[in-house]
Amino acid sequence: MRELLPGIWHWTAFYDAIGMDVHSYWIEPAGIVLDPMVPDDVGLDWWEEREIQPQQVVLTIGLHWRHSDQFASRWGIPIVVPRPALHRYEGTDRDPETFEWGDEVAPGVTAVEIDAIAPDECALHIDQGDGVVAIADGLIRKSAGGPLTFVPDGLIGDNPETVKAGLRDAFRGLLERDWDTMLMAHGEPIVGGAQQALKDFLRD
Repeated sequence: MRELLPGIWHWTAFYDAIGMDVHSYWIEPAGIVLDPMVPDDVGLDWWEEREIQPQQVVLTIGLHWRHSDQFASRWGIPIVVPRPALHRYEGTDRDPETFEWGDEVAPGVTAVEIDAIAPDECALHIDQGDGVVAIADGLIRKSAGGPLTFVPDGLIGDNPETVKAGLRDAFRGLLERDWDTMLMAHGEPIVGGAQQALKDFLRD
């Protein structure tokens, strides 16, 4: 567990379903666990010692269910997903709550539509410090300190260039908001200078 900014915590864990490390976050002022895996080093017990404990699990895309059930069961809290994600759970016992684009999902946390790569792809704008944005699968970083990139074309779909154009338009919309840190589900977060990094990416 690593505190990136006051109240913003980050950890990685290996997710065997996709065979790689993924990234999760605890947004303490809002009481939300974001795209969560159970952290290997401290487990769920870590939260028992916090003044604020999890109030809800929030997913940036329906695919990121990961270890959500374990958090929901431990604290009796809802799992909340973008409404367009509901089709992913048809025929399962998963029954999440939903949010709409523009909703305040938690105090100071606003849902922003990204779409393009999938109908339930979203970003979360978090009013904490100089501002934070959390994104789902639209952008990745291959290594710490590496550049922002799209996911490989083979994972984007049948029309990669069309999807990339849609993602670029959506990310330009994020630039109209105030933020300076980016939390990524697939890649190390960018703490400070993240909005400029996105501007540079969109210029390339």
